[in-house]
Amino acid sequence: MDFAPGVLPLLKVLAAFTIMLACIRFKVALGLSILCGAAILGPLFGMAPEAWFAATASALVDPETLFLAGIVALILMLSDLLERTGQSRRLMDCLARMIRSHRLRLGLFPALVGFLPMPGGAIFSAPMVAGVAEKLNLDAEHKALVNYWFRHLWEMAWPLFPGLILTSNLAALPITTLIFFTAPGAICCLVLGWIFYLRPKVLPLPEADQEPKTGRPQYGRALVLGLPLLVAIVGALGLEAAISALAPQLPFELGVVTALAAAVACVAVQNHADVRFMVSALTKKSFLGMMLVIAGIFVFKGQLAASGAVRGMAELAGGPAALFVAAVFLPFLVGFIAGINVAFVGSTFPLLLGLLPVLGLQHQLIPYVVLATFAGFTGVMVSPIHICLVLTCQYFKTDVGGVWRRLILPCALLLGFGGLYFLLLTRL
Repeated sequence: MDFAPGVLPLLKVLAAFTIMLACIRFKVALGLSILCGAAILGPLFGMAPEAWFAATASALVDPETLFLAGIVALILMLSDLLERTGQSRRLMDCLARMIRSHRLRLGLFPALVGFLPMPGGAIFSAPMVAGVAEKLNLDAEHKALVNYWFRHLWEMAWPLFPGLILTSNLAALPITTLIFFTAPGAICCLVLGWIFYLRPKVLPLPEADQEPKTGRPQYGRALVLGLPLLVAIVGALGLEAAISALAPQLPFELGVVTALAAAVACVAVQNHADVRFMVSALTKKSFLGMMLVIAGIFVFKGQLAASGAVRGMAELAGGPAALFVAAVFLPFLVGFIAGINVAFVGSTFPLLLGLLPVLGLQHQLIPYVVLATFAGFTGVMVSPIHICLVLTCQYFKTDVGGVWRRLILPCALLLGFGGLYFLLLTRL
């Protein structure tokens, strides 16, 4: 049958993903579950055992994997230091004098951390959300949803996110032009986050603290207590911009790692923490589990490429529904499977950008790039192996499945908005 060459790779990938989800469902450790999905890809796509092991080894020593492991290690160390020294609690108490609205606090802290383009950044804001929610009687699932959703508000509108930078380069569009057209996605995310997770009917809370103020807000103290966060966020953004401008051959993650290391040193000096106290965070079971998850995600991603799975699925774009498949289905599917923005951009946008001139639609470049960005980002947001979703759920000790089910409707509406926005752009 004509459709078999394109559909068969898709079915094989879905089979691997089904095995992965089944393992998660039966409480197999998430990292091992992802590795099980990666392990089945080799036999399904006819890879020789030595080729599978070579791809696995390559994925584990890939600089992207190592940088992510380093970033997550530093994030966990910083979060652990802020929590165990009580500095995060002191900062929350100080900020509470300035920001009286509980809803504003819940959404603001992850949104601020969302300006920091680093994988796993949701674990950075999770302690802040936990501190705000401590006296509000919120269930763990709702805290995880607020933290996860508002952490990702800016991914379609912030110029330092690698996915947008890669899209800009592939499409030969200035980053400012690209963001001008993708920014409505961030606005839509903000509105959906309020409707589904923060509005009074969904989250009944007192609108402000009932406790009377006992003194003026301590702005200087807040600045000192928040200095490690400022060093991490401002330092990462500044160093990343400097690297992009002055040494583009260097990986942007180097700036994030440097800033996070400086932030860890800052909180250690402020609290007189010794090396043993700092390193103890890296011996915890939760940390080791996160390292296994990171390894699993990148091994799975590497097997997708090495097995020809994504390339095989791209054959689906050879029929009459070529643009629909290229601009919606493939970015969504790869985003859903990989849980990383760069994955859907790097694997599917070259196909999309190649199809446009063939079909005589190069003048519709921006609408199709925007549509594919919405589709891929939606896939990433509902991916059960999205590192931020995993980290958030583990931090709040809640089930990934329960949180995931409550993400489906807002993500579907986000994708629907992207479709309507695409229709509007094609008529301009």
